[in-house]
Amino acid sequence: MFTGFGSPDVVRVVEVEAPHAGPGEIRVAARASGLSTGEVLIRSGALGDAVPVTFPHRTGFDATGVVDEVGEGVTGVAVGDEVFGMASTATRGANADHVVLSAWAAKPAAWSWPEAGGAAGGVETATRVLDRLGVTAGQTVLVNGAAGAVGGVAVQFAAARGAVVIGTASERNHDFLRSLGAVPTTYGPGLPGRVRELAPRGVDAVFDCAGGALPDLIAIAGGAARVVTIADFDAAAHGVHMSHGAPAERTGDAVGSGADPLAVHGLDIAVRLAEAGGLRIPVAATFPLTEAAAAHELSETRHAPGRIVLVN
Repeated sequence: MFTGFGSPDVVRVVEVEAPHAGPGEIRVAARASGLSTGEVLIRSGALGDAVPVTFPHRTGFDATGVVDEVGEGVTGVAVGDEVFGMASTATRGANADHVVLSAWAAKPAAWSWPEAGGAAGGVETATRVLDRLGVTAGQTVLVNGAAGAVGGVAVQFAAARGAVVIGTASERNHDFLRSLGAVPTTYGPGLPGRVRELAPRGVDAVFDCAGGALPDLIAIAGGAARVVTIADFDAAAHGVHMSHGAPAERTGDAVGSGADPLAVHGLDIAVRLAEAGGLRIPVAATFPLTEAAAAHELSETRHAPGRIVLVN
């Protein structure tokens, strides 16, 4: 958690009272949890008034572990089951030894604990945005920032829908994108021309995971309505939808009028894809939970291909 904005060294690991599963929830003894790029920005103060924060702020949105409490009304899961999932967006707190999950699915046997710990956030976000864009088989999709934690999942989910996927990343990550099923290109000046060479018939939808390029992305898509961003707080000025899943009462005008419905059905889709060998969760690095500050420091470099994960 952190009690004020600042550099990574404001992050502290402290003892708190263990949470308990309420109605419709489960609790897990966590084995791993994801470090959110968004929360790194929140901690730094970079988001300012866009995402109001109440201190102390407990971090972490997705986690995996072994179920040790089942809340009232919950069926289909039992103590001892291995699951992955998401904490409530209102409370978070998944970077901990015990985590209450509000949405979950069975952990695929093919995934390691770190992979499962970093999966749910990217899976939900990718599903939410691809659903909004209406991506279907036969379309061409551009994922801007495709080597990141969300981008890498979005590439695989779009490909699983039967779309042709073009992904932007630095050249050192192009082989990585090819391994996920994307046609790679570099970002930066000249992007519309490079994409035109790869997709002469045009691009049907753009999923922006990086920010900073909306004019080019709109030109590539042929209109703002065919672009959705999760990373550019200037979206409204360009007529582009910024998708987020935070509770509306905890966000400012910069992220729009409110949250999109969480696409928790993506968790079950992820399980099916993983069991068929069609979904990898790229893990850039793992850190012990006690070294959360070092994990924040790495995240700030923006050079980690895949998810940074804290392990218990």
